[in-house]
Amino acid sequence: MIIASVGAGTVTAFGETVVASFGKGGAIAAADKREGDGATPLGIWPIRAALLRPDRLAAPVTRLPWRWLRPGDGWSDGIDDPAYNRPVSLPHPFSAETLWRDDHVYDVIIVLGHNDSPPLAPLGSAIFWHCTPPDRRPTQGCVAVDRAVLARWLAIMAPGDAITITA
Repeated sequence: MIIASVGAGTVTAFGETVVASFGKGGAIAAADKREGDGATPLGIWPIRAALLRPDRLAAPVTRLPWRWLRPGDGWSDGIDDPAYNRPVSLPHPFSAETLWRDDHVYDVIIVLGHNDSPPLAPLGSAIFWHCTPPDRRPTQGCVAVDRAVLARWLAIMAPGDAITITA
């Protein structure tokens, strides 16, 4: 079981508890989540897949579906976009987040199944589990842990795993 506690500022998984960062807007009920609010949605979110920077990590040993990130990868956050909350190629005619970043935050991205079946605008997009920046600043609504931890846990994660985000 994977538990992310916004109140405690931790993630507990695979027999250990580590410090984590969450949304700058705090925690929010999933039904109240809105695009751009900076809040981390409470709930149980299936782990869908991993996206990895090939210039920063070796090929992983994992049972999860995964692929290498490419410089033109993005994720739609445009509420009028038919591809809302889906991966897109950049440049994109609607608003989209750039996944190929210099700050190492997206060296490892675990895609969470928040608002994806089907995605409904504006209930939140790009809710990921990713790496913390060195300054441990809050996220835009995601869960973040140190890259070494996330890479280690990636080797243990399996299809069917989910993360429970609690207040």
